[in-house]
Amino acid sequence: MHQLTLGRDGPAIPDFCFGTMTFGRQTPEAEAFRQLDMARERGLTFLDTAEMYPVNPVEAGTRGLTEAILGRWMAARGAREGLVLATKVTGEGSAVIEGGSPLIDRARLRTAVEGSLGRLGTDHIDLFQLHWPNRGSYHFRKHWSYRPGAGAAGVRAHVEEVLTEAQALIAEGKIGRLGLSNETAWGLAQWIRAAEERGLPRIASIQNEYSLLCRLFDTDLAEASVMEEVPLLGFSPLATGLLTGKYAGDVTPEDSRRARNPDLSGRITPRVFEAVAAYRGLALDWGMDPVVMALAWFRSRPFTAIPILGATTAAQLEQQLPALETILPEALVAAIDQVYRAHPLPY
Repeated sequence: MHQLTLGRDGPAIPDFCFGTMTFGRQTPEAEAFRQLDMARERGLTFLDTAEMYPVNPVEAGTRGLTEAILGRWMAARGAREGLVLATKVTGEGSAVIEGGSPLIDRARLRTAVEGSLGRLGTDHIDLFQLHWPNRGSYHFRKHWSYRPGAGAAGVRAHVEEVLTEAQALIAEGKIGRLGLSNETAWGLAQWIRAAEERGLPRIASIQNEYSLLCRLFDTDLAEASVMEEVPLLGFSPLATGLLTGKYAGDVTPEDSRRARNPDLSGRITPRVFEAVAAYRGLALDWGMDPVVMALAWFRSRPFTAIPILGATTAAQLEQQLPALETILPEALVAAIDQVYRAHPLPY
């Protein structure tokens, strides 16, 4: 794998990340340990989790279980040193916290950091991310009916408050960097502006959905990412399994994510299977596993894009690992762009 820097001055990270959101739900603890062992052996030392995990479904009763499993694995293997560990604070309105999560403010940030530190069994989190903005955003298929809010002054005051608390947490050694998730180009600009004007911590990364089927990042956010040196951590790089082909023909395999979430959070549409067939056909024409093509494609982007691998089983992870050593030919990347023009935004 290639080595990158997390933000302008952060720790070295591989150009692939390993996600853990199914650990404790679809992925039992023993299987999670097996996958984590496989990941570390292959140099996947950048790990992503969140206080609200596991998912499918997210429930108050299981909140934090994924972090706890990851913490037990690190303790059992003595593996904390050498890892870059990322987690997230849940935003407003999530059922994961009884009564609904409050807005992310100074107090909420500190409480979430300390809770995650305890579950992970560590004294330091390398990257602490805001799972989604207080004001909401257009992600998770909301772009079809998106209406921007108002109140820029309130947003800027909130940004300064959170960055000031993050600065204190960094000084205490509890976190290393602050990151965003499910953010917009304007939102990212506000965090960068406040950091520069007030001498506060700079945002190190932005974690948004990104895949062959979901390319909302490709314009304004791509420019912001390059100009401000804020890498993308792309979640759902296989489009929740759609790009593996396991749902081709509109089927629902037993124990799959779709068995728990029939429309895959709005990703099942009349056009999606045509797009999937086109990408899979292209990969097969090039003698390539469609899964490997979809993941290796991240390296072709004109901005720093790091896919977050995720697998329910070790066998699924094994299928993804060849992407760590794969560079797509320029002609294949050009052909992918043609498929995208024929099948834009299928959901």
